Amino acid sequence: MNLFILRSATSEDETQIHKLVRAAHINPTGLKWRRFVVAVTPADGVIGCGQIKPHRDGSHELASIVVEPTWRGRGLARGIIAHLLASHEGPLYLMCRSVHGPLYEKFGFRVLEYAEMPKYFQRVSRLTSVIEILRKEGETLLVMARYTARE
Repeated sequence: MNLFILRSATSEDETQIHKLVRAAHINPTGLKWRRFVVAVTPADGVIGCGQIKPHRDGSHELASIVVEPTWRGRGLARGIIAHLLASHEGPLYLMCRSVHGPLYEKFGFRVLEYAEMPKYFQRVSRLTSVIEILRKEGETLLVMARYTARE
């Protein structure tokens, strides 16, 4: 049986969170362990993580969703995402490779046009070096948003 639990990160999880994020080649900035939820097992320690990251423009980003490769396909990412969404009210944004868009659509996210994006996401979407890397891999960078019924 694949048992894991989701819990708020502790300071002891910080090193493993950094390792997971760097190994996944995703944005390593803003990795403050206090914002993270981690998936853990008694034997393996931290096997997945995610956070809701605030930005200076007032927007909030679902970010740093990573699952240890040997644990993928077992519902950890979905569990982490659902847990984070349940704890957040208001608009929530994310950036992902186009291949991951359908997963986030299942949680109510939709792709945004440039004019709909908060300032932070407009700046990031203009970074041609990131977009060029993704295009070489046959992908694009998506900026997506989820709005709750209260908005």
